[in-house]
Amino acid sequence: MMSVDTAVDLIWHYHQMHHALEKADLIWALGSHDLRVADRVAELWSAGLAPRIVMSGGLGNFTDGVFDKPEAELFAERAIDLGVPAEAILIENQSTNTGENVSFTRRLLGEQDVSVNKVIAVQKPYMERRTYATIRQQWPEIEVQVTSPQLDFPNYCHDEIPRDDVINIMVGDFQRIMKYPKLGFMIKQEVPDEVLEAWQTLVDAGFTRHLLV
Repeated sequence: MMSVDTAVDLIWHYHQMHHALEKADLIWALGSHDLRVADRVAELWSAGLAPRIVMSGGLGNFTDGVFDKPEAELFAERAIDLGVPAEAILIENQSTNTGENVSFTRRLLGEQDVSVNKVIAVQKPYMERRTYATIRQQWPEIEVQVTSPQLDFPNYCHDEIPRDDVINIMVGDFQRIMKYPKLGFMIKQEVPDEVLEAWQTLVDAGFTRHLLV
């Protein structure tokens, strides 16, 4: 029988795409409750990987009633504090889920007459694969690379984003990776048998808070 710790490690690494990043037209942060995503954006901008940034995110499941302003605005403030010039950042502050991150960002770029062919999407580590699959489905014309804060699981979790919460969310996001392609929300992703077993191990252990009904 697989242990919970082994299952967590397998699911954590499955969610990550491990892309080798190349220069792009845009660094694109998809909003969340984790401001370290903005730190990663600032790091990539400082490394010269793209000349422009979009911060995307309104108030979603984990930030509505918690953040005092939209995710994108807080992300922008954090990036500016880390040395990114405000004029390099566009803000999309209405989206409430990953699909809206995509559609609303496309609309914003169209309104600003900004053309992009290659983007670097930045998310939480356990949202990389879901983000990639969503963008590939809903914006197939662009080339997408995905990255996240460079942290392992033990160092990712902290008092405000505790271990059990992260595991519950990872389990729910994995379920969405399996179910959402049938609904047209994202492209299909291969799921190794060992990873599926890991997911079932965590479901059986009670990490079900974020599962779809």
